[in-house]
Amino acid sequence: MEKPKISVVIHTYNEAERLPRVLATVKDFDEVIVCDMESTDATLDIARAAGCRILTFPRGDHRIPEPARNFAIHEASHPWVFVVDADELVPTALRDYLYAHAARADAADGLYISRKSYFMGRWMHGYYPDQQLRFFRRDITTWPPYVHTHAQVQGRVERIPSARQELAFEHIADFSVRTQVRKINEYTDNEVMKRAAKRYGVGALLWRPFWHFFRSYVVKGGFRDGVAGLVWALLQGCYQTVMVAKTIESRSTAAALTTSAARQTSR
Repeated sequence: MEKPKISVVIHTYNEAERLPRVLATVKDFDEVIVCDMESTDATLDIARAAGCRILTFPRGDHRIPEPARNFAIHEASHPWVFVVDADELVPTALRDYLYAHAARADAADGLYISRKSYFMGRWMHGYYPDQQLRFFRRDITTWPPYVHTHAQVQGRVERIPSARQELAFEHIADFSVRTQVRKINEYTDNEVMKRAAKRYGVGALLWRPFWHFFRSYVVKGGFRDGVAGLVWALLQGCYQTVMVAKTIESRSTAAALTTSAARQTSR
């Protein structure tokens, strides 16, 4: 049987610091596409030196990678696509697993892959497995243009067991308290667009932060990570508080503007 071919898609914007490490872990795939959103550092020089295929997606007003990912997925040369972030390392065992999976006659059309992340200097049990749908057939997949969305695969999807930790991405992003607080404000702005139809109330302001804290700290075992686990779980609750509050604020503001416009029209 002919060996299946896999395209790797990596979205970039000023990723010169981490990109060399990432590219070193995906160099043995059939194609590596770097979809760049007009970086101003040495990102493109690094990608060219590594022999990557380079695509440009105009940054414009985009502050999230999802639109660029969707564009690059459908520009890939091969039937299987593996999406990797510019701050994720791919273990050799995972690469071998993906090729073996794609070669199966009964292969699932998409695979969720676990990811190991670090915060305050340690691997976070409360964040694992953080499974991401990153491996799929190109022709039946789209990626919605909203923050924190998964690929939409029109077919059967499976999960690589989280117990297989040797098959997990290693997330090398800067997960400091400072960056997480910044991301809470940045990412929740984009969440408001995705959740425009939601009608959150006081119940959501109380329940969602509590549940996300409890899931991170107790259900996922974040308590094993000491102070770092507690801080991380609290930040998960904070994210939900800000997201729900912004969504409520957006609907209230829109309603007030509609009422004001109606009053002006009736005069």
